[in-house]
Amino acid sequence: MPDTTITPLAPMTPDAAISAFHYLRAVQADDTVAAAEFAGAEPRMPALLVDVAMRIVVPITGLLGSDVAVPCDDAFALEALGRVFITTLRSWAQTGPDAAEGIAHAVIDFAAQILTDDHEDIADILRQLEAVGVSQALDAHPAPAGAHPVRLTIV
Repeated sequence: MPDTTITPLAPMTPDAAISAFHYLRAVQADDTVAAAEFAGAEPRMPALLVDVAMRIVVPITGLLGSDVAVPCDDAFALEALGRVFITTLRSWAQTGPDAAEGIAHAVIDFAAQILTDDHEDIADILRQLEAVGVSQALDAHPAPAGAHPVRLTIV
């Protein structure tokens, strides 16, 4: 049986989180000019997108917490599917910078299918995920003492 423990993810840097979510939102909005600019400015974009995907997929598909005595077969299947999805994205990211758009579409589609209700817009969900991701990155990588505070406006 494969190891089902989940290793905590290393926090993203604020710049990486912002870059990845700007790219995701540009792809989702079909803004090819902005997406190309974001991808061109960050050659590690495919890897950043996989990092973002892990932060979305793992908590949703991972095995339930320790408060559940025996997870059901469906929980193991969902956890396995999440691992396959992330492994596939990780393999795809290794093909190079041109993989970013396809990975972005896969992440957006996952979020749209799994995280949205009928009345919700995927753009709203991406904004919420961005706010959480950037906040976690800022908490993990605080600005040096005396630095000007960063004001984030996620539109």
